[in-house]
Amino acid sequence: MIPRHAPQVAIVGGGWAGLAAAVTLVAHGAHVTLLEASRHVGGRARRVVLEGVDLDNGQHILIGAYSETMRLMRMVGADPDRLLARFPFELRMASGFRLRAAKLPAPWHFAAGLLRAKGIGWRARASAARLLAVHRRGNYRLPSDESVSAWLQRSRQSTAVCQALWNPLCTAALNTPVAHASAQVFLNVLRDTIEGGRAASDLLLPRADLGALFPEPAAQFVASRGGTVRVGMPARSIALAGDGFQIDGRDERYTHVVVACSPQHLAPIVRGLPQLESLVARVERFDYEPIYTCYLQYREDVSLPFPMIGFSGGLLQWVFDRGALSGHRGLIACVISGSGEHEALSQAELIVALHRELALNLPGLAPPRWSRIIAEKRATFSCRPGLDRPGNETPIPRLVLAGDYTASDYPATLETAARSGVAAARLVLDQC
Repeated sequence: MIPRHAPQVAIVGGGWAGLAAAVTLVAHGAHVTLLEASRHVGGRARRVVLEGVDLDNGQHILIGAYSETMRLMRMVGADPDRLLARFPFELRMASGFRLRAAKLPAPWHFAAGLLRAKGIGWRARASAARLLAVHRRGNYRLPSDESVSAWLQRSRQSTAVCQALWNPLCTAALNTPVAHASAQVFLNVLRDTIEGGRAASDLLLPRADLGALFPEPAAQFVASRGGTVRVGMPARSIALAGDGFQIDGRDERYTHVVVACSPQHLAPIVRGLPQLESLVARVERFDYEPIYTCYLQYREDVSLPFPMIGFSGGLLQWVFDRGALSGHRGLIACVISGSGEHEALSQAELIVALHRELALNLPGLAPPRWSRIIAEKRATFSCRPGLDRPGNETPIPRLVLAGDYTASDYPATLETAARSGVAAARLVLDQC
């Protein structure tokens, strides 16, 4: 429904949440001005160019349960069936562990796959299956939140099944080490992945760079409907101006503002709004986790047996074969999620260490022709037990928040950002 009086909305931040809000608002007739500080939209999930190759500032995994992300992609003309390679859920570890979802309805597809998994003993597999069955009966709710490591220890999960299954899944989903990660949020992810229909657990691996998946088509969608997208235009302050808002003292007036910047940038932007002091204090208590992505360009005949393989016991966590995904033959993306000892290494030392771990599993692997590390030091908030995340609404009417850090059952993911942006846009429309 088009609002009776079309709002004039400023959106601060051109990441996935801000763009999701902008797309939703212009589709309902709102006048949108999006301000992005960097020269490119996409925020912490965007396209970068290395050695003349279009890549990403971090390797992302999507899953079939990302319904809002895929709806928005289709809305802006980015076809998920073309841009994402879909695989039935399969977890392959360099250690030899392999779990593949069975051709059965949910949740039996995952349970059967777990019981048939290779690389760990029957008792460990049965223990993991029993744990999921217990939580399914309890609707995946814990009496009180705790760390994933404490939950696994209390549930008597063996070291073998933790290293092969639970730890890799947790760090991939929450970008937080198991010693600090929220068990309840991890269970929420398992619930919607396992129970949401068989396709919900499918792996969706990008064939194109992240910019092509949503940010760039979304910006074009906004512009084609009369909105304005200003890149290289940071918003340093928001002020109340009569019955509206003013950005950086400029002449434009806005009826509504969606603050969709990263949480660590929130405080300076809203410093002139004392009504938000309590909210800002909550956000400033967040801790953050890094994501390191190391691109290693090997000979063109170098490939992996599966597009995504997990590692444990060393620095390396996940390896992606970009040749199988996007056609960049011989290009391997190595990913380390969360904090750890890798942060103390120089980039040169880290490249040597990751190549060494890869070579243990790919005998005869020659050194890479070139390599680059992209380190997002504050890639996501640290998803800890009982974290107090703010909602989309704020104490100031017509000023709302959007971002993957806002209140949600889920960790900081592209889907969380998309849902938050849409929720913020709907709040704006409801206030018109």
